[in-house]
Amino acid sequence: MPDKHLSTQFDSELNAVSSKVMELGGKVESQIRQAIFSLANWRADVADQVIEEENQVDRFEIEIDRDISSIIGRRQPTARDLRLLMAMSKITANLERVGDEAEKIARMVLAILKSTEPRTLPASELQIEAELASGLLRKALDAFARLDTKTALAIMKEDQLIDREFDGFVRKLITYMMEDPRTIGASLDLLFIAKAIERIGDHAKNIANFIIYVVHGADIRHIEIEQIESKLNG
Repeated sequence: MPDKHLSTQFDSELNAVSSKVMELGGKVESQIRQAIFSLANWRADVADQVIEEENQVDRFEIEIDRDISSIIGRRQPTARDLRLLMAMSKITANLERVGDEAEKIARMVLAILKSTEPRTLPASELQIEAELASGLLRKALDAFARLDTKTALAIMKEDQLIDREFDGFVRKLITYMMEDPRTIGASLDLLFIAKAIERIGDHAKNIANFIIYVVHGADIRHIEIEQIESKLNG
């Protein structure tokens, strides 16, 4: 992914860190899939596995951060190389938080299984939002591997679809709780799950932001998409 340098060793170090970031991305993608599977099938054993795997994600984050700090200290990179290393550090942090959200989903599944009859609630409808969020994260990681700013911009727009799914699901849950107050506890757990999925989409969007930062050196956080497009095209 990084441009070639005079130092082959420097290239090797950058590529090694990049590979670890992508491997971490694969780990959290797997966590998301398992968490949603546990929800769709009410599998406590799978939910337990997601929770156990979070320790591996945490260790991976620490290892990547240590590698990045070592490279910065020894190589003293500038310009795009420094932006790339900083972006990888921030992407790693976002991926770790995605792992946290997957763990949160798993814990909520266990809570619902222990508290009430889960099949009376529309848990399966969360799969649409979850598939959108998981797909967006995968697309963001692929775009980062290629430093593809066009796809990064598309990801920012697609995140709005996840937001709309979340809003629609919240309205449906409110209807369930109004019709049967006995479902309030489990409905609130599902609401937390829906919010966790929505946050996964936000983290994918953050990764897209960092891609543009690496390529263009522009910090586009908190800027409207239309302004970003105008800035990049201008």
